[in-house]
Amino acid sequence: MAAMMAGRSRSIPQLFCRFANCTRTFGSSKIHLDKGIHKGLSSCVRQSDGRLLKRSTHSVWFCDHHENIRSFRTASVLCEAKTVTCPPFAESITEGDIRWEKAAGDSVAVDEVIAEVETDKTSIQIPSPVAGVIESLTVSDGDTVNPGVPLCVITVGEGGGGGKPAASAPVTAAPKEEMAPAAPTPSAPAKAPSEATGPIPDSPPPVQPPPTGPMSSMPVSNIKPVAAVPPMVQESAQSGDSRTESRVKMNRMRKRIAQRLKDAQNTCAMLTTFNEIDMSNIMEMRSKYKDAFQKRHGLKLGFMSAFIKASAFALQDQPVVNAVIEGEDIKYRDYVDISVAVSTPKGLVVPVIRSVETMNYAVIEKTIAALGEKARDNELAVEDMDGGTFTISNGGVFGSVFGTPIINPPQSAILGMHGIFDRPVAVNGKVEIRPMMYVALTYDHRLVDGREAVTFLRKIKAAVEDPRTLLLDL
Repeated sequence: MAAMMAGRSRSIPQLFCRFANCTRTFGSSKIHLDKGIHKGLSSCVRQSDGRLLKRSTHSVWFCDHHENIRSFRTASVLCEAKTVTCPPFAESITEGDIRWEKAAGDSVAVDEVIAEVETDKTSIQIPSPVAGVIESLTVSDGDTVNPGVPLCVITVGEGGGGGKPAASAPVTAAPKEEMAPAAPTPSAPAKAPSEATGPIPDSPPPVQPPPTGPMSSMPVSNIKPVAAVPPMVQESAQSGDSRTESRVKMNRMRKRIAQRLKDAQNTCAMLTTFNEIDMSNIMEMRSKYKDAFQKRHGLKLGFMSAFIKASAFALQDQPVVNAVIEGEDIKYRDYVDISVAVSTPKGLVVPVIRSVETMNYAVIEKTIAALGEKARDNELAVEDMDGGTFTISNGGVFGSVFGTPIINPPQSAILGMHGIFDRPVAVNGKVEIRPMMYVALTYDHRLVDGREAVTFLRKIKAAVEDPRTLLLDL
């Protein structure tokens, strides 16, 4: 049978050139087959029906139970490598820092996030275009990348099993390394040197009494070096009170935020005016209609929609607050795009709600919910945060009582909301406990005068305390 196999193999020129220990049983005979190394041959696969399948980039060769060797052409390429490149950024962004979610040798599925590129404004997720195993990373974690730069190479295949064996290999080898030092356990040889010097004393050596005088009175020759850890250090280590420091690289978003805030302080002539708002009416309205509102629109009625709508109403009444300085000109806008400051683990982002003057409470709440969901999922695009004519920052969600917000350039003003707290106030000559909120308006005094700023803030106060003024356009 072996001769028959050899005879048939001669009909196929250069079928196998070298062999490497592989035995198969064909009928009642055993044939010693080996992993063939042929031009383009790259793998040897055993089928469940007893066939030995060998694949190459050009041909597929297999042996069946009838000792026939056949070949056929195939267009599929085994172990195809896919190079993943950096996607294009927004028009105003040219580079970013990469942060790897996966490592070389890990298995990935289609559309699974393998890395994240952090830019000045947002983070861009990079999904895997194919399922397979990450063969190599062409850039290191934290490197600066540009659009089109190769990031990694993925070997196409079934994901899920590529990275497991490599991770388990060190685990199985670790016990052997730990057990190796345990072999030489005899303790007698270690005591041999001490026994050779003399007999073991029956009583411990006398303990030296502690010094009674100052440290300077003890001769230097009497001070013996001690290798033990000082008691203070031991107590500190046991209690966990370690005085350590760590240094991490500032991410691009934080760098950009720091730069923009400092530019705002250096450019704008910022001035802040304050007022307080009685939240009794808006809280009563929310409590009365929250169930019907949620049943009709599928979301809860919050306070942000009231302040955003009131701000749009006040911006239309005082258009200079909605304007901006460009060079030696003042640009007035007849639309209202309000940026809402949102705190995320990576920094402060300001998604924009556009054309607020045309929205009602329900539409504003739906837009806030959609932008909040995108922010939590880290899916905010640059287009979601670009533009904006006015900003609202709600520090009250963190319990802030009072504060002065910083203008978000190139805008000309920002409204700061704070926490709602019960305080005694004078109402019709009587002292009553009312839920009150302090609000602050920081504005660019180069463009906005005090009269416009105070009038603007009082307009917001009136629209929040009594929303009917919006309907009556008062």
